[in-house]
Amino acid sequence: MLDHYPSLIANWSYPTAIRFGPGRIVELGEAVKAAGIARPLFVTDPGLAGLAIVAKACEVLKRANIPAAIFSKVDGNPTLTNLDDGIDAFRAGDHDGVVAFGGGSAMDVGKLIAFMAGQSRPVFDFEDREDWWTRADTDRIAPVVAVPTTAGTGSEVGRAAVVTDPTDHAKKIIFHPLMLPKAVIADPELTFELPARITAWTGMDALSHSLEAWCSPSFHPLGEGIALEGMRLVKEWLPVVVEDGHSIEGRAFMLAASSMGAIAFQKGLGAMHAMSHPCSSLRGTHHGLTNAVVMPYVLVHNRNAVTERLAALARYLDLADEGPDAVISWVLDLRRRIGIPETLAEIGVGDDIIAEAAPMAERDPSTGGNPVPMTAQDYAQLYEKAIAGRL
Repeated sequence: MLDHYPSLIANWSYPTAIRFGPGRIVELGEAVKAAGIARPLFVTDPGLAGLAIVAKACEVLKRANIPAAIFSKVDGNPTLTNLDDGIDAFRAGDHDGVVAFGGGSAMDVGKLIAFMAGQSRPVFDFEDREDWWTRADTDRIAPVVAVPTTAGTGSEVGRAAVVTDPTDHAKKIIFHPLMLPKAVIADPELTFELPARITAWTGMDALSHSLEAWCSPSFHPLGEGIALEGMRLVKEWLPVVVEDGHSIEGRAFMLAASSMGAIAFQKGLGAMHAMSHPCSSLRGTHHGLTNAVVMPYVLVHNRNAVTERLAALARYLDLADEGPDAVISWVLDLRRRIGIPETLAEIGVGDDIIAEAAPMAERDPSTGGNPVPMTAQDYAQLYEKAIAGRL
């Protein structure tokens, strides 16, 4: 497909080396060698492990004389067991790097395996707090080549990964600058077979990243500019790819929007993610879907603090109306158009979660980026509204 869509082919070096465009999976061997990897552990999820796109990627590596073993014990919400099993596989196979192939879960587990396989401290000693990342032995961090197959998390351009702590059931962010993949193959053809519902859920995750980054009060003009264009791409192309999963332009622009959201949220996230994380860890909900469900409730809660920001966003998105309510209405319309449920109750989250989830949300690192200070009581009220459907 490289010759058919020349306008969609590009090499980017921000924030890492990205080979973007249809058909570029054929360059996986070159990217792996350029990253200094000779014996990669190929980390993916069980749903992808038996599919043709994994077989093709492994064949590309084989033709490049790169032996790879597949590890696919990856849950939708990564666990410490996934990580421990992956580290065992990495060490047993004498691997020197990772190909992280899949959605956010596979990429997060792959990045964590490469990071932790050479460390002597437990993984939660590197949680994204203060300067805990400086505890790592940087000489023993293995390189990663990331290959996204969904357009949502943007983990391929991230310096962190999420894993659930079994002691308190909280999702925790592990951070180190060298966790950033050395290279990315961003091939939109790999997302062709995503079902419409997963396309919608992951696309809304990309939107949540850019939207929360845009609303965060932190000073980061670079992140703001990327967030704005990321949201415009979602507005234009997410409905297209939910309707037609083989739209190459739509898949390409959503893949770009996904990476842009992850770059933008260096500026901060907020209450959407803080609410979503406990739902995923306690009830197993899909992260992107949960963000999509809580999105308008958080926007309404934050409205008075982000009036000017939402008004500017409405102008940039060329919405029919102006002001913050135009953005909220657009989000509600987009959700209905692509089949997102309106309440948390519809995705299996009931009132019984509130007592445990609200304090977890308050402690979540994403809370710090919310434009309105949040307490556990605030989160309890928001959960109640999102469960009952009261905007």
